Amino acid sequence: MKCNWREGNQIQLLENGDQFYPAVFDAIQHAEHKVILETFIWFEDEIGRQLHEILLKAAHRNVQIDVLLDGYGSAELSDTFTGELAAAGIVVRYYDPRPRLFGMRTNLFRRMHRKIVVVDGKVAFVGGINYSAEQMSDSGPEAKQDYAVRVSGPVVEDILQFELENLPGNAKARRFWRRRHRPPENLTPGEAQALFVWRDNDEHRNDIERHYLKMLANARREVIIANAYFFPGYRLLHAMRNAARRGVSVNLVIQGKPDMPIVKVGARLLYRYLVKGGVHIFEYQRRPLHGKVAVMDDHWATVGSSNLDPLSLSLNLEANLIIYDRTFNDTLRDNLRGIIARDCRQVDDAMMPRRSWWNLTKSVLAFHFLRHFPAMLGWLPAHTPTLARVEPLPQDPPAAPELRAENQEVKP
Repeated sequence: MKCNWREGNQIQLLENGDQFYPAVFDAIQHAEHKVILETFIWFEDEIGRQLHEILLKAAHRNVQIDVLLDGYGSAELSDTFTGELAAAGIVVRYYDPRPRLFGMRTNLFRRMHRKIVVVDGKVAFVGGINYSAEQMSDSGPEAKQDYAVRVSGPVVEDILQFELENLPGNAKARRFWRRRHRPPENLTPGEAQALFVWRDNDEHRNDIERHYLKMLANARREVIIANAYFFPGYRLLHAMRNAARRGVSVNLVIQGKPDMPIVKVGARLLYRYLVKGGVHIFEYQRRPLHGKVAVMDDHWATVGSSNLDPLSLSLNLEANLIIYDRTFNDTLRDNLRGIIARDCRQVDDAMMPRRSWWNLTKSVLAFHFLRHFPAMLGWLPAHTPTLARVEPLPQDPPAAPELRAENQEVKP
């Protein structure tokens, strides 16, 4: 499948769970035929239980629902929680669940990291927000700063077709939904052009990175990249420096209070290289940054699930929306500029590692290790990702729902 730019879309920026959850929950509550939901993390907390209840109510209205969860990110959901969904007729699958070793999750790599919702083929949501209370801005010091978009218009067809082509299950079920679905009519036309892009381990390994590189090559005035886990390869680092040296104001917002300390250690290895090349780096101080967004000049923007690190760029399944629209660009750019002004600390010489042969050696070794990390994983014994479908809870006697492996090919 190959997607093209689509004109006439309406796209709304959603910041944090405060704006995202009401929009998604409302769309599901008004669903008439079909809901497709993919997420990396679904926690069994206040937000997770709200989604659980809304999906059950939709299923009781005979809405067909497909849910795909990552076997690592959503491994903590209880059997009762998922079994109730399956009992209501909701198809719940785990992407590549793996057995634990000494109580620890072993499926660390090649994750299903997308966050997508499609409702009736009319509205879709794409971004980086998972389903957990920590995505709410009032949830405390660990609250995540994050983004997603609500989109209606022709690009929703592309997102839907992507989901149908990748939807686990037999071809008969997919043909049924295609016959049932008709493109929506009489939508209020929008102006935004949009392109749906994704990363897999098959034919679209570099698509998201390629759009970042093209954006940096085309930039003329300003670029702002806000990314939670930043440790890209040579090509993207060179592109950022080259843009800065052409006179483009290149601004990078990364975590100053990361949820995982190693994130800051890795990013700081790149400070001197980027800052000396003219890139402005800002550490976000208010809370952990989880967003994966960027804007360029006054028209180009992207929102999605892809970080700029070895996992997202080389291993995980990811999805982003590329947006070409002045109004949307203004909204996201103003948001990011406000964050930089209020909540960031700019990196200067005092914050960079001291210059010494030892620090230089450590930086070079660490950089090359992380850069070649995906390739090194390829040396390990490969396995074909599997899907496990949650079976309904038996009524009598009560027991945990089974995870039934489905005999079908899954894109790695």
